[in-house]
Amino acid sequence: MYQNRRSFLQKSTMALAGAGATFLFPMELLATLRRKVGPNDQINAALIGCNGMGFSDLSSMLKMSEVNVIALCDVDENVLRRRTEDLTKAGIKKPLWYRDYRKLLENKDIDVVIVGTPDHWHCLILTDALQAGKDVYCEKPIANSIEEANIMLNYVGASDRMVQIGQWQRSQPHFLEAINFVHSGKLGNIRLAKAWAYQGWMKPVPILPDTLAPDGVDYAMWLGPAAQRPFNPNRFHFNFRWFWDYAGGLMTDWGVHLIDYALYGMKAGTPKSVMALGGKFAYPDDASETPDTLQTVYEYDQFSILWEHATGIDGGNYGRNHGIAFIGNNGTLVLDRGGWEVIPEREFAGWGKEGTPKMEEIPLQKSEGSGLDLHTQNFIEVVKSRDASKLHAPIKVGYDAALVSHMGNVAFKTGDRIYWDTATGKFKQDAANEFLKAQYHNGWKLPMV
Repeated sequence: MYQNRRSFLQKSTMALAGAGATFLFPMELLATLRRKVGPNDQINAALIGCNGMGFSDLSSMLKMSEVNVIALCDVDENVLRRRTEDLTKAGIKKPLWYRDYRKLLENKDIDVVIVGTPDHWHCLILTDALQAGKDVYCEKPIANSIEEANIMLNYVGASDRMVQIGQWQRSQPHFLEAINFVHSGKLGNIRLAKAWAYQGWMKPVPILPDTLAPDGVDYAMWLGPAAQRPFNPNRFHFNFRWFWDYAGGLMTDWGVHLIDYALYGMKAGTPKSVMALGGKFAYPDDASETPDTLQTVYEYDQFSILWEHATGIDGGNYGRNHGIAFIGNNGTLVLDRGGWEVIPEREFAGWGKEGTPKMEEIPLQKSEGSGLDLHTQNFIEVVKSRDASKLHAPIKVGYDAALVSHMGNVAFKTGDRIYWDTATGKFKQDAANEFLKAQYHNGWKLPMV
């Protein structure tokens, strides 16, 4: 019976991962996985930002019996109540509640903090958590601006705390197998890497009037360093990602995951130049600000990286709604959350004739296991060993992906081809550099390096 249950859990998680869904997990089944652990062996965790992926991260960590959740922090009391009810189903007693993360960080019993807030909060919470002596699992993208990303990289580098970024595909075995194949050289000279996210389930955001914040919501705390605006349901919870004040649209939502692997496969750093073209082409009159359609080209010395995204349609490259493709002289490797395969190039044998393949075809190598579970397990193992070199997604991995993704958004905002100066860490155009900066409001101050 126990093995059947474990098999069911693995298959359920795989199905969710393949569908690109949030890693929802039945709390009643979580209760069957947990075993009693002595107080001296427990790792006390706290979650800041409990509504979406943050709770999935916590649920994943709680599959490890030594992880004990003792605190939840959210600006929405309704979310705190719902998540506490979820934990009760897993046999976990009610954690302490906080509305202000700074009060939570004063709790000396907390060892590990999960940051699951909207992007515009990541920099402040991560740096404050490090100063409070906590280890941190921080959701991606690490920041909402390049300036914040630089600060976070420096803070983590100067700290002895363990920090894992939530780019869980870095722990997914089939992704790693695919990159090993890319690095083998069998594809031949790779001239182009594509990454894309076509998300048919993401529909238009209807225009809604401003209202009062719902009961139980500390809206001033939700805004934090973002610009002061009246409360609007469109800007709250999931849809925050379509507004520049809080996030970078699909580019930094899915792009950070997929561009990360394009960079990894190509052993690429920052590009020489960036161009971007797109806009609100599908839903020009909806409430969102970020582009629903975007193509971005990153220039490197011997190759290019192309990013594409579109909401409301699933018709992506190679019949996949998301993925990464490495296009070489001998063949193309295509990779997504479901698996990877190699499509060989063929020698030209005349029009209408099928030539000899230049390399062996590799059929779909399917995904196995839960990348998220492996990722949180890696983090907890490192928390115990204190060996940061073992982290699968350290701050530099999160930094590189966020930097390149934000560069794409800067190119879109300027409407120009922009050139990066590696020596200065800035663009060569002043207009582009204005978009590097973080804009903090409401008395909140950008952390100092």
